[in-house]
Amino acid sequence: MVAAVLVLLLGGVALLYGVQSPAANTESVPATTAATPPPPAGPVPASFDELWRAASPATPVPLVAGDGVVVAEGTRLSGRDAVTGAERWSYSRDLALCTTGFADGRVMALYRNDEYCSELTTLNPGTGGRGPNRTLDARPGTRLIGQDPVLATGEDYLETFRSDLVRTAEYGTVRAPAEPGTQPRSGCTFRSFAAAQDRAGVLERCPGETTERLSVLRPSSTDGDRPAFDSSAEIGTDGAQLIALSPERAAVLLPGVPRLALFDRGGRRIGEFPVAAGATISVPADGVARTRTGGPDDPTRYWWTGGATVALDAGTLQPRWSVPGTLGPGTRYGDRLLVPVPGGLADVDPADGAVRRTVPVDRGDRTGPVQVAAQGGLLVELRGTEIVVLGPAARS
Repeated sequence: MVAAVLVLLLGGVALLYGVQSPAANTESVPATTAATPPPPAGPVPASFDELWRAASPATPVPLVAGDGVVVAEGTRLSGRDAVTGAERWSYSRDLALCTTGFADGRVMALYRNDEYCSELTTLNPGTGGRGPNRTLDARPGTRLIGQDPVLATGEDYLETFRSDLVRTAEYGTVRAPAEPGTQPRSGCTFRSFAAAQDRAGVLERCPGETTERLSVLRPSSTDGDRPAFDSSAEIGTDGAQLIALSPERAAVLLPGVPRLALFDRGGRRIGEFPVAAGATISVPADGVARTRTGGPDDPTRYWWTGGATVALDAGTLQPRWSVPGTLGPGTRYGDRLLVPVPGGLADVDPADGAVRRTVPVDRGDRTGPVQVAAQGGLLVELRGTEIVVLGPAARS
């Protein structure tokens, strides 16, 4: 009788776990056919036409992955055919999406569980098949940026993890520290973030200090719960923005007249450069500057100030040129750079910033920021919370 009771009890526990487990509340529909590659990028066409659009409020940047486009809303992600917009795969849970990202060839979907954005799932961009997963301690409003490491941002806490999803560092208000006293400061507010190879930067405001502090972590040197730093020091001003990191430098936008201050790996200021005189300067609500890398053949990082696109040398982070009156950082298209502007896309020479012409794009009455990414010969624009995919016009 005792054995029978134990069997029933264990069966009940197993059933309860099965009903409440993440797998029981997940719907995963993989792709059944191979993706159709988008057409290759050729010369910049005379104009672009809209191919399809979809709501995607949970993609903070255009998510081009594999041969397709990923859209995300509510509790669900889906992989779309780049040309037609047809859904090829989907993944959903009974939790709300916090954010999405792409690193190491995998789509990242971060879900909210209670007060934390803690449930991270990775997906194959071509098939939607599930990859590794892990838990984070990120807060709502987080972004997933960088590649190695990936940096999960937050107002008073950040963490980094490798491509195999193993956590490499955490900094700030740690929820459950394994060892007390491992964090160098407490009560700081994190204001802006950037990531580079084995570097994670944060501009923070800490109690008892007179100005903002620039801290650059080196995750690979972290010892247990104790974060390791390349440098951490006050910068002598308030209201700055961390724009970008390179392997050896950090670029910080100073308040007032726009100037870009450069700091070396030891935290020493080594230069200051004027930036886009007269351009509008905006402060991203999520603390992540709107930048886009040029690609393997273009050692440039394109940064949108809020009113101008500025080309930064990817190594030195020095400004090279700027284009005023833009709506976003732009994207490489073949050997050209296409930058969103009112009424279309500026066709820009990436070598010197010279604008050849404006390629017409009908965005209706939208005048706000536009983030754009190339998927082969197609363009994927993120206009607010909506993805719009464009292709060369037939008459081109």
